[in-house]
Amino acid sequence: MRRLIFLLLAPLLAVPIAALAAVRVGAERTSEYIPLTYNKKVGLAANHTSLVGGVHLLDTLRSQGVNVLRVYAPEHGFRGTLEAGASVAGYVDKKSGVEITSIYGASKKPSREQLSGIQLMIFDMQDVGVRFYTYLSTLHYVMEACAENGIPLIVLDRPNPNGHYIDGPVLELRYRSFIGMHPIPVAHGMTLGELALMINGEAWLKNGAQCKLTVVTCEGYNRAAAYNLPVKPSPNLPNMRSVYLYPSLCLFEGTIMSIGRGTDFPFQVLGHPGWREKQFLFMPRSIRGVAQNPPHEKKTCYGVDLREIPIDSLFGQRRLNLERLLEAYRYFSSKGKFFTTLFPRLAGNSKLQRQVEQGMSAEQIRASWQQDLKKFRQQRAKYLLYKDF
Repeated sequence: MRRLIFLLLAPLLAVPIAALAAVRVGAERTSEYIPLTYNKKVGLAANHTSLVGGVHLLDTLRSQGVNVLRVYAPEHGFRGTLEAGASVAGYVDKKSGVEITSIYGASKKPSREQLSGIQLMIFDMQDVGVRFYTYLSTLHYVMEACAENGIPLIVLDRPNPNGHYIDGPVLELRYRSFIGMHPIPVAHGMTLGELALMINGEAWLKNGAQCKLTVVTCEGYNRAAAYNLPVKPSPNLPNMRSVYLYPSLCLFEGTIMSIGRGTDFPFQVLGHPGWREKQFLFMPRSIRGVAQNPPHEKKTCYGVDLREIPIDSLFGQRRLNLERLLEAYRYFSSKGKFFTTLFPRLAGNSKLQRQVEQGMSAEQIRASWQQDLKKFRQQRAKYLLYKDF
């Protein structure tokens, strides 16, 4: 019997306890970077994930006498309450009285005026290790602005929860956008600190500019062990299951399918109103601050419930799941309407769409990535700060 599900709360899902990495993130290693802030007017690129033992980094810095002049807020805002793509507005933080400046709106790069008076920039955000997750693009633009204005940058590193594998096509620069700025694969197996070194080292900033960069590393980070995020990185990644499924499911955002935006379990289901062969049902709805006008709003979607997959199995897969994409494409008769114009930017090329349309298998598609991935691994090795898997 078909199950109609509207407002079920997503279950609390944890990674295998035996595999958890005991980590001290860069922000917690205050003795490594607080001395660098003495007598400086500091800018802070941060959001709700910027925690030091449960206390926001802004409050930690201010409690230690650091003169934080301005905070720069990325996609989802300083408090992480805005849905994907929503413009971030500037305001004054009520708790601290510090000015919050948006770097996700008309401009995604801090301007010279916005950096006025800043003598040192600190960057601290929890990434999820996927090319199209935009905190990496924000880091790029912060680095570029710092390089152009002669401002040193400190990156407080955090673990990559999807850092235990590398997979996916490497982005071709003709498809460069804010959801993919660098010639790296979908799952790159690097932390933001390592990627900052790579951006500098590969001269990826505008005009080959170099940012004066310091990376404060994590202690105890093991790429091969699971790392349970202490706070959800964005509104539509509410738990570790969604974080593990995100690298594969986000490709569906460039198709006619729903990945559960507008439900209580985003990035944990997959469906469409026309996929009638499936038994699982859900209905997207508008949720303020999470999903305004989601795909197939108020329509019953038929699909698959990925919450039934054991969480340790998801962690252990260590590759993108292409089989779901191929299955969904095979089912729909209106092939020309399956993909949207967003898909090539998410994939990083136009080749993946053609491969799916041509009926190639998942293994054939994955094999076509290997030469580029080999080159990327060699390139990546120069910038690693932690033991590789």
